[in-house]
Amino acid sequence: MTTRRTFIKKSTIFTSAALIVPIHTFAQEHHTGLGVQLYSFRNEMAKNVKGTLEKIAALGFKKIESARSKSGHYYGLSPKEMKDTCDALGMKLISGHCALDENFNQTMQEAVESGQEYLICSSLPSEGQNISNYKKVADQFNKAGEACKKLGLKFGYHNHEYEFESENGKILYDVLMDETEADLVHMELDLGWVIVAKKDPLDYFKKYPGRFPLWHLKDMNLLKNESTEFGKGSLDIKTMLANQNASGVKHIFIEQEEYAINAEASMNHNMNYLREL
Repeated sequence: MTTRRTFIKKSTIFTSAALIVPIHTFAQEHHTGLGVQLYSFRNEMAKNVKGTLEKIAALGFKKIESARSKSGHYYGLSPKEMKDTCDALGMKLISGHCALDENFNQTMQEAVESGQEYLICSSLPSEGQNISNYKKVADQFNKAGEACKKLGLKFGYHNHEYEFESENGKILYDVLMDETEADLVHMELDLGWVIVAKKDPLDYFKKYPGRFPLWHLKDMNLLKNESTEFGKGSLDIKTMLANQNASGVKHIFIEQEEYAINAEASMNHNMNYLREL
């Protein structure tokens, strides 16, 4: 799977400063703090990188996670420019999505230069919805984790829904969990895609305690199998946040791929929702 779900509704520009709600109060009550996955602002980032980062900082975010784009891992900026821009805005680039491919050595070097802590593989490096392929991938992940560790980075994997398919009664995602080393492969659990796959994130917190240092916090409309604003979908966000310790989460990134209006409006809604919890 090389692309995310790319349905984007035509939107109007949302500019009401009165609806911008900082997340500091909520973050202080939850040890992780909150970040945002920049794919949520993919269209805006493609047009105006620094201006969009300024808007994200104004929303109160202190942590960000980058995503691959047509302009590279840093949206046309050099790794150092990305770091310096975030530093100037009081934000920290914690993590970045990447591919485990022939360019991975360069990807690691860029990540070191950017100052980020995690490199997260965002799709399987080989096709095959079977145990054999997932064991092969787990071996690749362990080796990538070793390479990252030598450079002071942490390697991980971000799930979608298809990893929760089964072969011979064995869930393929569980194969990845069982065959990867916890100190080398740091899982980023996308809570939204877990529930799309008709699984319960809490079950994974119990089965693999402490294995999920990163989350994507994403509410999902299960009738359309697409993301939606917090409180409009089927993810029990309050329960998820109450079980952070069991998962071992250190960084929570809000991600939204589809919007009622646009990315900024949706993030304002999400911040208001969290503030009321």
